Amino acid sequence: MRIYLAGPDVFRPDARAHGQRLKASCARHGYEGLFPLDEPAPHAAPPDAAPPDAARGIYQANVALLERADVVMANLAPFRGQEPDSGTAFEIGYAAARGKPVWGYTEDTRPMTRRVATGTDPDGHPVDGQGYLVENFGLGLNLMLACSVTLVQGGPDDCLQAIAAAHAASPSHQESP
Repeated sequence: MRIYLAGPDVFRPDARAHGQRLKASCARHGYEGLFPLDEPAPHAAPPDAAPPDAARGIYQANVALLERADVVMANLAPFRGQEPDSGTAFEIGYAAARGKPVWGYTEDTRPMTRRVATGTDPDGHPVDGQGYLVENFGLGLNLMLACSVTLVQGGPDDCLQAIAAAHAASPSHQESP
């Protein structure tokens, strides 16, 4: 099984080394990890390409990797704010639209109201620091993410263990009597 490793990890200073660690974790569970920075992008623009052309090449390469994947595993930790990375959110939506199972992980799975609400509006609804309503469904993420992923509290190894357990328990992997 091939797992696309989504998340803001590509922005880490040690992104390539971190990607190798994630892929090694996948391999320990019997999976092939697909990390966005692994290979030269087949659609990559030349090194002297204009930034929009380079961005388009990265987008096309990531979509091609998503197509190769059987499952997406997404780092949903807050990134540059209180929400997951927007690129990761797109990758989750893309995978969900293609019917691929999506698993996510984050250390903090408390409900949104406990994580981001700073007060209430005049009607008693939870709001954030800018006065925007905070979803009050008891979910740890925006409902569009929370309802499209199997969320695991912890890190990538915790998520891989949960994927492996679910995979082992699926009827297609049970032995016949």
